[in-house]
Amino acid sequence: MPVNSTLKKDAIDLLKSLISTPSFSKEENKTAELISNFFAQRNIPVNKKNNNIWITSKYRKEGLPTILLNSHHDTVKPVPAWQRNPFEPGIENDALFGLGSNDAGASLVALAVVFIHFYEEKELPFNLIYLASAEEEISGRQGVESVLEDIGKIDFGIIGEPTQMQMAIAEKGLLVIDGTAYGKAGHAAREEGENAIYTALKDIEFLQNFQFKKISEQLGSVKISVTQINAGTQHNVVPDQCRFVIDVRTTENYSNDEVFEILQKNTISKLKARSYRLNSSCISIKHPIVEIGQSLGLSTFGSATLSDQALMPFPTLKIGPGDSCRSHTADEFILLEEIKNGIDIYCQLLEGLIIRYKNIFNETLGKRN
Repeated sequence: MPVNSTLKKDAIDLLKSLISTPSFSKEENKTAELISNFFAQRNIPVNKKNNNIWITSKYRKEGLPTILLNSHHDTVKPVPAWQRNPFEPGIENDALFGLGSNDAGASLVALAVVFIHFYEEKELPFNLIYLASAEEEISGRQGVESVLEDIGKIDFGIIGEPTQMQMAIAEKGLLVIDGTAYGKAGHAAREEGENAIYTALKDIEFLQNFQFKKISEQLGSVKISVTQINAGTQHNVVPDQCRFVIDVRTTENYSNDEVFEILQKNTISKLKARSYRLNSSCISIKHPIVEIGQSLGLSTFGSATLSDQALMPFPTLKIGPGDSCRSHTADEFILLEEIKNGIDIYCQLLEGLIIRYKNIFNETLGKRN
């Protein structure tokens, strides 16, 4: 049974309220309250930790698989190029404008009403958990990572991010490395000192040209970018240190630890990883949720952008309304039709899983008999 038009309207109204309420990472308390009230008004009990909100199936049963429906309610700060008020939801030609409308408000509200749609189902062959997470944009410690233990065992998750409702079955990880090249200070007018900038440049040239051997079928190559550099105190002093930052997007072929070790062995500068926790993630092409999506005509791809699934130790599928190209841009928007279509597809995916799990149950029961 499809989600009714009233719930779809409720989703859009909730998104308008979220847009009107600033929710930068670590400052999501007001949108957490909005989301809590949205469920409380429907007599659905809410759990809260930090600024994360989660809700479980009304008729949750032990022993059944558990599926997580997750998206985030924090946003980045608006860029200066906005021509509109980023916190004023406005609709023009079916487009709803506002900060966080595309990334990832549309997915957040679509999954919320899909969860409500199934909430009263007594005979679901799986448990559902809806999680509106905080601090996703900064991969913060008080976001999804802080509540997974409270939520309990999850068999797999549907992660709402703008993918044009196509299935991201793999996602690149992130490794941020601080590099420091060392030299020896001296007077720039004399032949003395060792210039740390020149040492850093040798390493940067290596990083620019280096290619990891293993190529991912879905994600391609590991991507290395030097994104910041800083050195020197004044024009006539040979700098004894040069600091630079390396942004590395990893694939499932290498752990973040492995990538770091390879880079350190091939560079002169001292490298230090900020964190190893944001590894690449993927889900099998033969996973039931992927097969159901393919039966609906959805395509698969590998995503270059990071999401909360990097912090989830279980299979996840990233899929949601909107276009990743609009994320973090001025005058961000989502089409209303994209939200409605997203709700329908999420619903169809779960309905497909209901059939799949019931068939598995019946086959198992038949073997026992």
